[in-house]
Amino acid sequence: MNFEAVDGLTLSEEHRALLRPGELFPGENGVAHHLPRFFFVVPSWSAAHETRVAAHFKFSELMTVDCYEHDRLLRTFPHYVPCAVLLLARYLEDFRREADASVFVSANGGYRSPAHRRNRGKTPHCWGTAADIYRVGDSYLDDERTIGKYAELAASLGPLISVRPYAEGDDHLHFDLGFFSITPRESHEA
Repeated sequence: MNFEAVDGLTLSEEHRALLRPGELFPGENGVAHHLPRFFFVVPSWSAAHETRVAAHFKFSELMTVDCYEHDRLLRTFPHYVPCAVLLLARYLEDFRREADASVFVSANGGYRSPAHRRNRGKTPHCWGTAADIYRVGDSYLDDERTIGKYAELAASLGPLISVRPYAEGDDHLHFDLGFFSITPRESHEA
């Protein structure tokens, strides 16, 4: 992968207001997390579609957004995607290997900015460390049995993986790693 990493604190005022780099966000039960500060600069849709973040996943699959993204600025390029998306891609690749089938992430099912209208509170999607998987191979994840089967497989990948249990009406498996942030080697936090 060859996208430049950038400190979100150096972005335009408009981008900083929407992405809120490094901002402390109070979460559930009084637990607070810092939003990501370092982002990959994705220059175009074609670059995102051509660039692999893992053997079977392209950058575009983990950053597809639509009109739910709050501001037009976040629906145009360049896009800024948290560096931790690489960690998510690695675990999705492991999941794909264990499932022995292709894994499909829904639109808005990967990275979503903190300003995204589908976010109720701040979820790991804002960190680039969550994916909503709607299909594995030929199986659509739209019933309790299928979601349960793949949730069990995902959870077996290790203690970092969290999956949401099936709830009535679910049409995807929520797969997340929690609130990870990555600081690129060439960057500093001072």
